[in-house]
Amino acid sequence: MLRRLHADQPESFAFTAANLAWAKGQITKYPEGRQASAVIPLLWRAQEQEGWVSQPAIEYVANLLGMAEIRVLEVASFYFMFQLKPVGAIAHVQICGTTSCMICGAEDLIGVCQEVIAQNAHEISPDGNFSWEEVECLGACANAPMAQIGKDYYEDLTTDGFREILAAFARGEVPKPGPQNGRFSCEPLGGVTTLKDFTGEEFNGSVGIAVALGDTVKRIQGDEVPVLKRSKSKTKPKKSQSAKGKAKPSDADKPALLSGPRDAGADDLKKIDGVGPKLEKELNAAGVFHFDQIASWNKSEVAWADQNLVSFKGRVSRDSWVDQAKKLAKG
Repeated sequence: MLRRLHADQPESFAFTAANLAWAKGQITKYPEGRQASAVIPLLWRAQEQEGWVSQPAIEYVANLLGMAEIRVLEVASFYFMFQLKPVGAIAHVQICGTTSCMICGAEDLIGVCQEVIAQNAHEISPDGNFSWEEVECLGACANAPMAQIGKDYYEDLTTDGFREILAAFARGEVPKPGPQNGRFSCEPLGGVTTLKDFTGEEFNGSVGIAVALGDTVKRIQGDEVPVLKRSKSKTKPKKSQSAKGKAKPSDADKPALLSGPRDAGADDLKKIDGVGPKLEKELNAAGVFHFDQIASWNKSEVAWADQNLVSFKGRVSRDSWVDQAKKLAKG
């Protein structure tokens, strides 16, 4: 299928402040010079913010990643998960039409979309609230037929149930995603025959997160923090400390730093996997010049370095700098 940019484009696009911070965090997951690897998550977040991927959004992401605009357009136009034209203001409905769903009634669900939303795929409903399309397998074959609405799956659908889900969205409600026939997840329709000892959770994992977020079709501004509310389980869960509650490393954990390299000269820190010229300059400016310096760091010093030494937070532990430095220090 030929996929083109929509004829009517907005004048500009920009991430919200929170989404921009999120995007920059995604970029740091990739090695220096490989920022283009973040193109799919950034395009997806742009779509989550606006509902679709516009030409200004493609150009914005390209500029953020230092990529040619045509390369980002190639990605956006190749993957069908990216919508290249405006979608319904409330929700865009994707009906799975592949084998399992097809033989279980997907065509009837498409008929409901044509009746309730619009006759043609990618056509916005007269009230501007909905749009729909048929897609290839969404990987929920055991719960066929199903549809993805917004960010979540609605499974084990019937035409009447699907029609009511769309009506609920139109009323401003958010129907609970997941199986619609009483199943917890994807256990057999005849009932569980093995692994019968459930934990007592009210919802399965993906449904629980969607319920906690409170809006499966909500546009993501980047500052949402869904909290998964769990029901009482049969076993008392272990207490865990959230990342937010962890104490940040103090200056007492600061490793020994140098004012300059030793007489023999600085080591080539770029030999550490994940360290490029930019990071090497940052390390030198901070007082790190030699492999044996890094090799001597303990867990507390690594934690301090992860937070304070380089702009790419978490890089020291993630790329196992200490282990690498120990080998390099031995020659």
